[in-house]
Amino acid sequence: MRFVVFGAGAIGGAVGARLFQKGHDVTLVARGAHGKALRTHGLKLEAPDETVTLRIPAHADAVRLDWTDDTVVLLAVKGQHTEEALTQLAAAPPGTPVVCMQNGVENERRVQRRFANTYGMCVMCPATQLRPGVVQVHSAPVTGLMDLGRYPEGMDEAGQAIADAIDTTTFQSVARPDIMRWKYRKLLMNLANAAEALCGPEGRFSPLAKEAQREGKEALAAAGVDVASAEEDRQRRSDHLQLATTTSGEWRGGSSWQSLARGAGSIEAAYLNGEIVLLGALHGVATPVNALLEHLALRAAAEGAAPGSWSIEELSARAGVAHGE
Repeated sequence: MRFVVFGAGAIGGAVGARLFQKGHDVTLVARGAHGKALRTHGLKLEAPDETVTLRIPAHADAVRLDWTDDTVVLLAVKGQHTEEALTQLAAAPPGTPVVCMQNGVENERRVQRRFANTYGMCVMCPATQLRPGVVQVHSAPVTGLMDLGRYPEGMDEAGQAIADAIDTTTFQSVARPDIMRWKYRKLLMNLANAAEALCGPEGRFSPLAKEAQREGKEALAAAGVDVASAEEDRQRRSDHLQLATTTSGEWRGGSSWQSLARGAGSIEAAYLNGEIVLLGALHGVATPVNALLEHLALRAAAEGAAPGSWSIEELSARAGVAHGE
């Protein structure tokens, strides 16, 4: 099995590196300064228990890749870049398995239009990519949890083989026929991403974030979406993820926080908070907090604002949510 990791940032780079360390055939695709550093110097992986530089084959795009019958695409770009990725993947045979290692629930729908063998993956992995060529993973000995299943449901031999390959690494991967239930649970958690990006660490578990998640639960219920329970999620996570520092320091924030910290110019809020706004509009559920968080996060990314540019008190007041006493 040959893996093409399209989007070798924090998550894609970490999974690609761990697969490569176990002897799997891996090719990375990454653009910009990070991609150039990967091609020039290799991928520097920092974990709590090791720091290693890996010379993994890397390309700036996927247009000129050689496609074989045993190639699997691990799609790890942010949701706002999925269409661009699919354009580059046009040369891949339509039977190529594509695994959406992405937040949100919209990517699978878009990929399924072009690839018959589409898989969803529920990613639970504290990882960071802020400096070109460097990926940090912040949990050891288990790097993260990467469960997957066919979209929209089911499992097959190819999916099981992909899960088994990932499970040979420091990641754990369970093949699940109901993977989208788990991705909707992760979506609810990710509704706090924008608050964390805008307000810093205080935002993640704030009353503001909890209100966004309450709206999300109401919208998903109105849409009749089956969601894995909080208890199921707690049991799956158990005590597997053990946060620790790397040589560059501790984990500071999630994917949206990192988008602002890198000055990426875009952020995935439209596919997180925006998913709830869309469902609310379709099913008659008010979602004002998610609409505000989406708008302000997209604006912050477009303007190049740093993470934590709002105080949690200021943003909570703007949203009409009480914060503290």
